[in-house]
Amino acid sequence: MNLANHIADRLLQIKAIKLNATNPFTWASGLRSPIYCDNRLALSYPEDRKIIIKALSREARLFTNINGIAGVATAGIAWGAYVADSLDLPFCYVRSKPKEHGLKNMIEGRLDPNSTVLVIEDLISTGGSSMEAVQALLNEGYNVVGVLAIFQYGFSSATQKFKDKNILFSSLTDFDTLLARALFANEISQVDFERLKSWNIDPKLWSDQHSNHN
Repeated sequence: MNLANHIADRLLQIKAIKLNATNPFTWASGLRSPIYCDNRLALSYPEDRKIIIKALSREARLFTNINGIAGVATAGIAWGAYVADSLDLPFCYVRSKPKEHGLKNMIEGRLDPNSTVLVIEDLISTGGSSMEAVQALLNEGYNVVGVLAIFQYGFSSATQKFKDKNILFSSLTDFDTLLARALFANEISQVDFERLKSWNIDPKLWSDQHSNHN
């Protein structure tokens, strides 16, 4: 079994990713969605945690000449710290906004000036938080070599954001893989599979349609 399938299976088994095309979840943005992802749950399962850390560390080595790891607050902090420990590299994390007191830091921790940094995320959705973290690091003079996540939805808008900034990005598994594995495991029906596929093509339209039905 390849890595993407294996990680998708584990996330489904521990219900770090939940699928429900009939009763959608409401995201913080207000969008209705048939999928909810909380990879922080995997931190509570030692075996799955080790599998993910090993996989992230192996993928991180594919990015050339990195000498620092940055986690994205809050969900990417633990995973980033684990990867930095595994690779024996310095670690910092990037806040979603500057600290309101003290030194008012946006970046917590210390990397050598001009470090080449790999950003670790738990999830890439629209790419907004990832790119904010990337920009904060660039503003401090660091060279950001890429962003590595556990899971991504595969939104074209996210791909475009990374392309515009010429930032490489990858994930251990993705939405298409997860759907295929959920169908294979009989966790969703063929009808739900098609509903979920249609959400991924146009999440805003899908949300509007399903909000009107509730």
